[in-house]
Amino acid sequence: MKNILTIAQFTVREALSRKIVIAFFAISTFVILLFTGIFAFVPFEDLTGMIRMQNKEVINISKEIVKMFKLFVIAPLFGGGLFLAIFSASGFIPNMLEKGNIDLLLSKPISRSQIILGKFLGGVLIVLANIAYLIISIWLLIGVKFGIWNIDFLSSILTITFAFATLYALIILIGILTQSSVLSMMISYLIFFIFSPLLSARENVAMFTDSKLTKYILEFLYYIVPQTSELGSIAKDLALGQRVISFQPLLVSTLFIILILYLSIIIFDKKDY
Repeated sequence: MKNILTIAQFTVREALSRKIVIAFFAISTFVILLFTGIFAFVPFEDLTGMIRMQNKEVINISKEIVKMFKLFVIAPLFGGGLFLAIFSASGFIPNMLEKGNIDLLLSKPISRSQIILGKFLGGVLIVLANIAYLIISIWLLIGVKFGIWNIDFLSSILTITFAFATLYALIILIGILTQSSVLSMMISYLIFFIFSPLLSARENVAMFTDSKLTKYILEFLYYIVPQTSELGSIAKDLALGQRVISFQPLLVSTLFIILILYLSIIIFDKKDY
């Protein structure tokens, strides 16, 4: 375990040396300062209260405003935050496998499985820190301003980080196979922005064809491709305090991470450097 933590520590240091990680923190700080300015100068007290709709449903305006702000944070963070995280993490494995770096690393009394697990843990921790910094800060600002301390909002820290971990496991595998940061990054972006949203709407896509084979293929791909779109929906529902319809994507993604990391360790262990 000590070796894994050591590799994770080196990975965090490597991430901090990259300007993209600093940019992530800078963007988060800008968003926090923006919210601070809005809360300080906009008199939301004039808008808060209770109103009764025609159907006699009572709406708490404060809670609706808070939901709007939460959604304003979660949606861009899930998309833009993971975009930056993938860009930053795609080079960890290829850089490690460069001649000289890998020779030095393998000369240490550390197993190859510990190297992979340490790299995975370090990458996840740096993204977790970025996301936690933003989410916790916004949560505190909302709590102080509106007196609403909804703990559900903090759960988005784990769900968004978990979505990254799913893609990061794949980045590690592709990096070991190809030693290409560009290919790792592009495949992750294709899954995140195209394949996962497309497969999440597979039932609608299947309506345009009568082929049962196409439907079976779409269903099969749905369960082997990281379900990042569903994880994004879960993150949003939890943050807004809404009921999550199904936690199945979390289970499937967990199995995906375990399988991909196991496969990465096997391939890395057999490679000769």
